[in-house]
Amino acid sequence: MTTLNRPFNFSAGPAAIPEEVLQQAAADMLNWQGCGMGVMEMSHRGKEFISIYEQAESDLRELLAIPPQFKILFMQGGAIAMNAILPMNLARGGVVDCIVSGGWSQKSYQEAGKYASAHLAASGKESNFTTLPAAQDWQLSGKAAYVHLCSNETIHGVEFQALPDLQSLGCDAPLVIDFSSHVASRPVDWSRVAVAYGGAQKNIGPAGVTLVVVREDLLGQALPITPSAFDLKTVADNQSMFNTPPTWGIYMAGLTFQWLKRQREGDLSGIAAIEARNIAKAQLLYDYIDGSQLYLNKVDKAWRSRMNIPFLLRDDSRNDAFLAGAKERGLLQLKGHKSVGGMRASIYNAMPIEGVRALIAYMQDFERHSA
Repeated sequence: MTTLNRPFNFSAGPAAIPEEVLQQAAADMLNWQGCGMGVMEMSHRGKEFISIYEQAESDLRELLAIPPQFKILFMQGGAIAMNAILPMNLARGGVVDCIVSGGWSQKSYQEAGKYASAHLAASGKESNFTTLPAAQDWQLSGKAAYVHLCSNETIHGVEFQALPDLQSLGCDAPLVIDFSSHVASRPVDWSRVAVAYGGAQKNIGPAGVTLVVVREDLLGQALPITPSAFDLKTVADNQSMFNTPPTWGIYMAGLTFQWLKRQREGDLSGIAAIEARNIAKAQLLYDYIDGSQLYLNKVDKAWRSRMNIPFLLRDDSRNDAFLAGAKERGLLQLKGHKSVGGMRASIYNAMPIEGVRALIAYMQDFERHSA
């Protein structure tokens, strides 16, 4: 496929989609594989879409090495809806231990309190979410139905570099993670995770489909008030088709999974290759920021996100000029979240290293002219 001369999109989400995926989707738009229909027009129960769905599920299981005792569900509502769906399905009206590492896990904590007793086990609020207490210092309740955390925070740029081993902390509760913003950017240790969920619009495809990976033994515990379409056992029993699934989103996710399988970095392939690339991209940008006299990243180096890199200008009166100049250079969506300010470069899987180099070159020019 031809390579288009497009700007570099640093949006936190909906975010950049691999160019090959966009081109394939455009080619399939009117007539998917000669069937006479586009994917958006297909019956979700027709053989054409069933083949798309089954391939997407199979490719994801292979990519993330998801064990057979986990069900893969394609739902709707994003991680925001899952903040309610999960306590309705898992908490049984009891206690949920919440680790609050930024804005999104704060929302999860608040929402869980509507359906369970939400216990704040650890928080990074005192540091303005630039770090977190070590896992051994968490105040776990000892009676939680599950422990919840967001493994990468897009707003504050905080990421768990390794998931906690709850059993080593004396906790036998299942671990539930919101991995919306770094899913498929690195491996998942399924020996430590019972449920992983996330919206697609960061690393998987367009907004509209929500991925849920849930261990089978946790199904069938939903509160009576749980709507049938949100009962995870009902969704699993119906292969994500209890109601009409987000067909286009699943198709686009499937194309992205195939793109991921094709990635190579030296001797590495698939998720290992994309992780190596993500490490290199993030290191380039952090190294430049740390050596700069104009830019600043406040996140503890042990917790820095590979996906979302917030940074401040030491002279914030230059913010508007920085963003205007970036846009002129084809560097888009760099404004930081309104709750944090400054800038944010989201460098998900689809961002090539050339985009990071182009951003650094611009940042260098802007710093020289600001001296």
